[in-house]
Amino acid sequence: MTSIEPSAPVLVTGGSGYVASWIVRYLLEDGRTVRATVRNPDKASGLEHLHALAQEHPGRLTLHKADLLEEGSYTEAMQGCELVIHTASPFLIGKVNDPYEDLVRPALEGTKNVLDSVEATASVKRVVLTSSVVAIYGDAVEMRGKDAFTEADWNTTSSLRHQPYSYSKTVAEQEAWKRAEAQDRWDLVTIHPGLVLGPALTNVSVSGSMATMKMFTDYSQATGTARLEFGIVDVRDVARAHIAAGFTPEAHGRYLTNSESLSMLKISKTLRKAFGYRPSFPLIEAPKAAVILIAPLAGQTREFMRKNAGYPLRFDNSRTVSELGVQFRPARESVVEHFQQMIDDGLVRG
Repeated sequence: MTSIEPSAPVLVTGGSGYVASWIVRYLLEDGRTVRATVRNPDKASGLEHLHALAQEHPGRLTLHKADLLEEGSYTEAMQGCELVIHTASPFLIGKVNDPYEDLVRPALEGTKNVLDSVEATASVKRVVLTSSVVAIYGDAVEMRGKDAFTEADWNTTSSLRHQPYSYSKTVAEQEAWKRAEAQDRWDLVTIHPGLVLGPALTNVSVSGSMATMKMFTDYSQATGTARLEFGIVDVRDVARAHIAAGFTPEAHGRYLTNSESLSMLKISKTLRKAFGYRPSFPLIEAPKAAVILIAPLAGQTREFMRKNAGYPLRFDNSRTVSELGVQFRPARESVVEHFQQMIDDGLVRG
């Protein structure tokens, strides 16, 4: 068991990110002191929501400069912290110019650099790492013979060539467990969300979650959508899972944080029910053969569609519910709130 002193500052890496911003907010609302790392604390835009939180909670939020690829850049901010929540990692889907440089290197080297600082900081007792369901499985075809994926499963099929983002999350988590198991001063807990949806605290966040929802606005699915399923979870529940993992003394191992799985067509039906008919909301699922044929035009590979289209996707979140006390919002609620914010932010016409 690992008990974290409530008055000790908590370090959150990638503090301006989609998930991290909610972690910072909830920690502050819980009365914690937070140190959030960002690439440039002095930049003119993109950090307004963090500055607002700092004003709402005087003296309890500070921003610190750090970079995933800069050795030792987290050490100063980490001094005196007992809990480190490491969320910083690139999330890109579709076509990537250089999978290693754009995805794997920042995820892997970033994890190494953060853990180097952890090992150099005697106060740290626990690290909570944002991993992903894609470190649990590589492709939905792997569901064959299973009722659901669990924390015992590992992605063994992704690579730089196939599913490079999934590969980046897998190797980064593997490195973290290797480092954690080589010592006994601090422990590691990993959080595994699927497609994270729901309201953002800033409209400048760029991630695969945003890109997925934009597919329902750009008419790319107007003639039909792929028969793909996603494990969906609300960003607020993901944030709460991280905090519970940090402050629950008995927390250990890996935690799947997903509410439920929805297909692209079910997401579309949810949006139509809430917002009415729009031609960008697909009405049907396209035949798998057609989806495979046009996959490159949609920024995906034919191999991805062969191994994922038409297969169900299920995750067992029971450990997260029973051990961390997270009660997940319905996925459809998160879908609707996410799209409403896109409208509110002017990204989609009302």
